[in-house]
Amino acid sequence: MINKNSIFILITVAVLLLIPFIAMQFTDEVVWTGFDFVAMGFLLLSTGLLCQFVWRKVTKIKHRIILCAVIIGIFFLIWIELAVGIFGTLFAGQ
Repeated sequence: MINKNSIFILITVAVLLLIPFIAMQFTDEVVWTGFDFVAMGFLLLSTGLLCQFVWRKVTKIKHRIILCAVIIGIFFLIWIELAVGIFGTLFAGQ
């Protein structure tokens, strides 16, 4: 079921993905492929929906904040790995 929060998450993901798309029109420094947009869209959408799920299902506010912080931290680690490859995995973007 789609509610107001889910629509907000979808709009936020679309707006965030517009930033590199618009930047690509003005500079050669930003070079994203279709796969980059799909991967980041998936990461942003899954992070937002996971935090929404935690916020709806976990009752204690302290636990909600901790779990969402962990989810966002994992998002940033994956993002950094895809961008510059700090861990040297196979899917690192170097």
